[in-house]
Amino acid sequence: MVTTPAPTPSRRSLLLAAPAGALASSVALGAAAPAFAADGLAAQAAAAPPISAEERLARVAKLQGLLQAAGIAALLVEAGTTLDYFTGVQWWRSERTTAALIPAHGEVLIVTPAFEEPSVRETLAIPAEVRVWNEHESPFLRLAQGLADRNVPGPVAVEATTRWFIVDGVARASGRAVVAGDPMVRACRLIKSPTELALLGLANRITLEAIRRTRAEVRTGMTQHDISGLIERFTRELGGQSDGALVLLNEASAYPHGSIKPQTVAEGSVVLIDCGCRVRGYDSDISRTFIHGTPTARQRLVWETVRKGQDVALEAAKLGAPVGRVDDAVRAFYEKAGWGPGYHLPGLSHRTGHGIGLDGHEAPYLVHGDETPLEPGMCFSDEPGLYIPGAFGIRLEDCWRMTETGPVTFTPLARSIDDPI
Repeated sequence: MVTTPAPTPSRRSLLLAAPAGALASSVALGAAAPAFAADGLAAQAAAAPPISAEERLARVAKLQGLLQAAGIAALLVEAGTTLDYFTGVQWWRSERTTAALIPAHGEVLIVTPAFEEPSVRETLAIPAEVRVWNEHESPFLRLAQGLADRNVPGPVAVEATTRWFIVDGVARASGRAVVAGDPMVRACRLIKSPTELALLGLANRITLEAIRRTRAEVRTGMTQHDISGLIERFTRELGGQSDGALVLLNEASAYPHGSIKPQTVAEGSVVLIDCGCRVRGYDSDISRTFIHGTPTARQRLVWETVRKGQDVALEAAKLGAPVGRVDDAVRAFYEKAGWGPGYHLPGLSHRTGHGIGLDGHEAPYLVHGDETPLEPGMCFSDEPGLYIPGAFGIRLEDCWRMTETGPVTFTPLARSIDDPI
């Protein structure tokens, strides 16, 4: 069966399959959080410039320099975001291999099924050789021969998410050793360019506006699926490609990725929305928690503690400091306030944040022990939630980028439990 290319499922869509430049708006830490105009977001998304061929070729050149320095022949990358990052090819994973070899010297090679070649070429954004294979043939022999033709000695590095049958097939066909390619891929993808930052900023603005519009439509009796449907509709209307909407109501909000039990909005319900969208492939990730009706004193206290936790995270983000120290600072603050300690509940049961870019979750991570030093151009989420099993949870999440002068958020942080958008 021939299928149409589809994006990789997000964590939200897997967990919650419902039943039926000038673009980057940002707020410096400590500055007043200005509102942004939602008018024209759809037009901005439609007009947003994609990553240029020149930028992709510069990425390939950087990678080739790293391969040469390490004495590695090539990087093997199968369909996924890293293939998109270097070549522009947007494809999905199946039993039929579509992959690229980026050699230390010479032209990039794309291997794909013969009947998929026209579709693959539609998104190929750089000059590259394309070799095809028919159903009775081996894609691994095509990759091995392409590597031999480039006459580059050394082992083959493999992008970290590449599936084993492809790694094994190329190793057997080429007779070459296989080594980890993750350090070189990370060295390229960690630092976002101005165009990437603009796309991330626009995606976050669309998501925050979709949440704002959804909150205005929440009514007693709605289910989590009703609310996620609103988020996805508003995201599309605003020009974003929905990444799914995780909506947690009442006790389900105490579990970071929710519950399969039916959930309904009632007076005093906690409503936790965690959602994102993609613009030209670049992801947003924003969470807001509010109360349907009048907050209790306990709900208000926990909400304000989480909001302060976001500030603690940003205050701990210092150039050159290990990213894991951001998580350490938040846990120390929460422990002093009586939560935890560590991952114990009631408290913060997950890391403080994650990198973000073409993947909604990517390295590095704001988690204890991650020693990656903070550099300008790195982008993260900031989501130090608090969870009380059997009662409720509060999560506030915003994305930010590191600059020479400190962290800068892409969108305004939440103001209060009464004005949470």
